[in-house]
Amino acid sequence: MPDATDFSLADFHLNDNPNVLEPPADYLEWISDPDVRQAFTFFEQQLLTAPRTRSEILSNLDRERRPIINLTSYNYLGLSTHPEVLQAARETLDRYGLSASGAPLVSGTFDLHVELARRLAEFKQKDDCLLFSSGYGGNLGALQGMMRKGDVIAMDERSHKSVIDGATLSGARKVFFAHNDPEDLAAQLEKHRDRRILVVLEGVYSMDGDLCRLPELADVADEYGAGIYIDEAHSTLMFGENGRGVAEHFGMEDRIGVSYGTLSKSFGGVGGFICANARLINYLKGYSSAWNFSCSPSPPVVGGLIKALEVATRDSTLRDRLWTNTEYFRSRLDSMGLDTGDCESQVIPLIIGPSGEKLFRYATAMQKRGLFLQPIDYPAVPAHRRRFRISMSSQLEEEDMDRALNIIEDVIVRDRD
Repeated sequence: MPDATDFSLADFHLNDNPNVLEPPADYLEWISDPDVRQAFTFFEQQLLTAPRTRSEILSNLDRERRPIINLTSYNYLGLSTHPEVLQAARETLDRYGLSASGAPLVSGTFDLHVELARRLAEFKQKDDCLLFSSGYGGNLGALQGMMRKGDVIAMDERSHKSVIDGATLSGARKVFFAHNDPEDLAAQLEKHRDRRILVVLEGVYSMDGDLCRLPELADVADEYGAGIYIDEAHSTLMFGENGRGVAEHFGMEDRIGVSYGTLSKSFGGVGGFICANARLINYLKGYSSAWNFSCSPSPPVVGGLIKALEVATRDSTLRDRLWTNTEYFRSRLDSMGLDTGDCESQVIPLIIGPSGEKLFRYATAMQKRGLFLQPIDYPAVPAHRRRFRISMSSQLEEEDMDRALNIIEDVIVRDRD
């Protein structure tokens, strides 16, 4: 095989091995290369404590326990470890047990699920809400349940895999438009104006940290009579005057047909949800397989989530601190001359460029210094824009941020100079 680092998982998707229980032969050769094995050591590293900003891992680099500053967690508001949230989860565990032990339609709907769904629908200013056991399953199940063969789903070229997979499972035709480009969206919709069309957008794009151009894109969707579905996974509880997301940020909530959110990021739990009109939610209960055939979300998690929503929305303290930290950190990265792309959110890309060797060398050096910042390689991002993805948190103290910035400067900036 040529230089193994010139390849990625994208090159081994098709399996021509006659034995269906074995991966492709060239994949097995590639994955056994020492440089490739070294790169994969960065993934599935074991956290030994809660996902706080100061945490501890069992490092795959050397099998050492290592205290770290954690800049990879989606626990943006610290709700996963908030004392009130944990107490609510404990009390719920004692009353309801660990599992719902059933699918929602049969035996898995508890009063807790009804209460969380009601509160989320009120929060998002929609009629009703459907809860899912995973964030991935929420997008997958909603799109699979809503759309059919002959329909068209138009999505941004940087859409999350759950959106792509949900569209595929639905049987609808997938149409991709250039990232955040209203003109290209219009060109794609013009080709399919005789079909039922759903336009899928993301409030915050998870690899770049930029916002969708919702006003311009929504105008295009309206012109063609297309419904609008917005994935607010990385924006709910953080954007808008009341934290309802990017749609509220732009004052456009009434133009959004379906609002999707995840419960594993700013909420600090696990699961997903969609909010929409009551008729559509009722319909999806019959046709969304990811909802209909999955065990309902775990009761203690749901009890914690109800409290997390209450804590996050009773005032703006947590998100105000998140934005203060984000501005502090991003401004100092910019002052070092580092490339943070078009970031507009708490997700800050630190773009390294085309060199995979540099990406993983930097990742090794930073982790050994106590900074947990995971490399993001192709095909998750374009090969010429390999990067680290920084997730900011309201929990970060200035001391933590300064230490992290010093490590980044020592490892990346000085190597560049």
